[in-house]
Amino acid sequence: MNWIFARTSLLEQGLNASWKRNKIIAENIANIDTPGFKASRVEFESILADALEGMVIQGKKTRKGHMDIGPGSISSIQPVVRQDTKTTMRMDGNNVDIDREMVELAENIIRFNAQAQLISKELGRIRTAVQEGRR
Repeated sequence: MNWIFARTSLLEQGLNASWKRNKIIAENIANIDTPGFKASRVEFESILADALEGMVIQGKKTRKGHMDIGPGSISSIQPVVRQDTKTTMRMDGNNVDIDREMVELAENIIRFNAQAQLISKELGRIRTAVQEGRR
C-alpha cells in the first residue's frame, strides 16, 4: 500500500516541477528585451532519476521483486533552478532564445497535462480501493 502513496507523491513532485518550469520559462520570455538578463532552467528529471536510483539501492525488500520506497523520501526531491551565465545571445548580454523557450514551453505543457492525467487516474484507483474496502 505504501507504494501507491509513493507513486502519487512522485506524480505530485512532477507536477510541482512542471509548474515551476512554466514559471521560469515565462520569466525568461518576459525578460527577452532586458539587457544583461540571463535565462534560467529548471532541473528535475535528472535529480529525480539519481534520487530514485539511490532509494532503490537503499530501499527495503519486502518480498521477492518488490522494493519498499516511502512517499516521505520522494517528497524531499525538489526541482532546482539554475541560471545560464555562460552564454550570450546578443551584444547587450541577454541570452534568452525565444525559439528555445517556446519549444520548452510546449514540451512542458504536454508533460504537465500527462502528469495531471496520471495523478487523476491514480487518485481514481485509490478512491475505488477505498470504496471497495467499505463493502
